[in-house]
Amino acid sequence: MPEIVGELDSKSYDLCVEKSEKRVALAGASAGLVQARRVALLLGFCADTVYRPDMDRILISACLVGRPVRYNGTDKTTDAADIIARWGCEGRLVPLCPEIAVGFPTPRPPAEICGMDGGGADVLAGTAQVVEDIGRDVSALYIRAAHDTVAFAKRYECRHAVLTDGSPSCGSTFIYDGTFSGVTRPGMGATTAALRQANVHVWPETQIAALDALLRR
Repeated sequence: MPEIVGELDSKSYDLCVEKSEKRVALAGASAGLVQARRVALLLGFCADTVYRPDMDRILISACLVGRPVRYNGTDKTTDAADIIARWGCEGRLVPLCPEIAVGFPTPRPPAEICGMDGGGADVLAGTAQVVEDIGRDVSALYIRAAHDTVAFAKRYECRHAVLTDGSPSCGSTFIYDGTFSGVTRPGMGATTAALRQANVHVWPETQIAALDALLRR
C-alpha cells in the first residue's frame, strides 16, 4: 500500500472509518464491504465511498474526480463526467494520485520523461529519467509511485485503471517529449507501465465511454 507523506491523527481516522461503516449499515450491507483506507481518506473520499465486491473496481486518477492534485493545482475535466458519476454511485471508483501518494506537493514543478525516446518502462528499468523543468531528477519518486500504485490496485482488486493521459506517471497513449516545449509523442508514463506489467488494463480519460460499454456487457 502506498506510503503517504503527511499525518492524520488516529482519532480522526477512526472516526472516518466509523462513519463509513455506519453508511454501509444503513444501506443494509455488511460493514465488511467498507474499504476506508488512509490514502483515500487523505484525498477526501473515505467517508463517502463504499466499494462493492460485485462490481469491477476502477482505479482512477484523483484529478478526474474533481480533486485539485495536478502539478498546477487543478483538477482535470472530461466529457465523460456523467459516466464517472455513475461509476461512483455504483461503488466502482478507487481514486488515487500516484504523485501525491509519495509526497509531491500541489502545485509542483512540471516533469517530463527524458531520454532517447524513453517511456515509462524505460524509467522503471533505469534507462530514462523523469526530470522537472527546474532540472531536478525525480525518477526515484516516480518509480516508487508506480510500484506503490500497483500494490494499491491489487489491494482493491482493480482490473481496470483510468488515468490522465500525457502525464509522466499516468500517460497511456502519449507523453511529453522531455523538452518542456509542449511537444508530445506516443508513449506511456511510469505508473501506467507498471500497471500494465501487472496485467491491469489502463485507459486514458478519452476512452471512458469504451470502458463503460465493456463493463456493461
